[in-house]
Amino acid sequence: MSKLNIGIIGCGGIANQKHMPSLAKLSELAVMTAFCDIDIEKAKKAASEFGGPDAKIYTDYQELLKDESIDVVHVLTPNLQHSFITVDALEAGKHVMCEKPMAINSAEARKMVDAAKRTGKKLTIGYQNRFNDDSQTLYRACQEGSLGEIYMAKAHAIRRRALPTWGVFADKEQQGGGCLIDIGTHALDLVLWFTDNYKPKSVTGSVFYKLKDKPEGNMFGPWNSETLNVEDSAFGLIKMENGATIFLESSWALNTTDEKEAKASLYGTDGGAEMKQGADFRGELVFNNVQFGKLTEMKPKSGPGIAYFGPNAEDPGTREARQWLQCIVNDTEPVVTPEQAFVVTQILEAIYQSSETGKEVYL
Repeated sequence: MSKLNIGIIGCGGIANQKHMPSLAKLSELAVMTAFCDIDIEKAKKAASEFGGPDAKIYTDYQELLKDESIDVVHVLTPNLQHSFITVDALEAGKHVMCEKPMAINSAEARKMVDAAKRTGKKLTIGYQNRFNDDSQTLYRACQEGSLGEIYMAKAHAIRRRALPTWGVFADKEQQGGGCLIDIGTHALDLVLWFTDNYKPKSVTGSVFYKLKDKPEGNMFGPWNSETLNVEDSAFGLIKMENGATIFLESSWALNTTDEKEAKASLYGTDGGAEMKQGADFRGELVFNNVQFGKLTEMKPKSGPGIAYFGPNAEDPGTREARQWLQCIVNDTEPVVTPEQAFVVTQILEAIYQSSETGKEVYL
């Protein structure tokens, strides 16, 4: 089997932290042959660290897409650019992994879904938290019906003070929003995936900019209050067509000690499950139900990963990359489908709209 040739578009933080190191571990499946960034020095650095001696360097992604030898493109740019680069890459005959969120709004996300269908190329979105050990265990429990009918869920993405101060995270035009679209998207994706419920009916949301002028104590250093124009916290109540309800909470800055990021709480007719997070950020999954007439709690120990996700030793980013490459090689559906990611974007957009109008948004 010949290896897949991958082009990297955007050589910033997420490329260096997740995608390129993960792909480098999967050299039996793929090789990174091209690197593109508007800052040529970033592209050169990425090529020297993760590319071969013949790796190509670009500052214009359109030039990279002209290379017919490239099979797959990873779109790792600011959110504003996700949609049009992805559509162009699909039209150029490339399979596309696009970082989350899918797009800055549902209209742009719809263009991506339509382009994937039109071209027949594969498209997935970077929701790597599905590949955490606890996420895999909870997903399996939901698939087996262990919790019964899940009629209520909470999606948690709460940081106390951890607003990113690099790149364009604080720029609403480039990112489409703040904590909600950045980390709230992960928590919402998990809940929808666990429950296999992708039919929202209505959304009510509240978005806050309350701590803009209080940058002290931030994990990444004080932010610039004069240029910050994204929310510090956001909350949404989502009602699904089948009557189930989801509460989504997200924050980059909130006066709380109950920090939970990319976590979910599920409440079913036969039992419940909570993904908890301790002070050391190590996760803990707790199932609860009634057995032998007594309230019971069960905490699974971490064990071998689900076989098709790869060995347990792999980090979530590598598991994500492995299944993505394998679905291309084997012509199967990726774990994260564009249709699923579209619903996430649709709900996030509705939370922003509801907060702006003060009204419930019907989908």
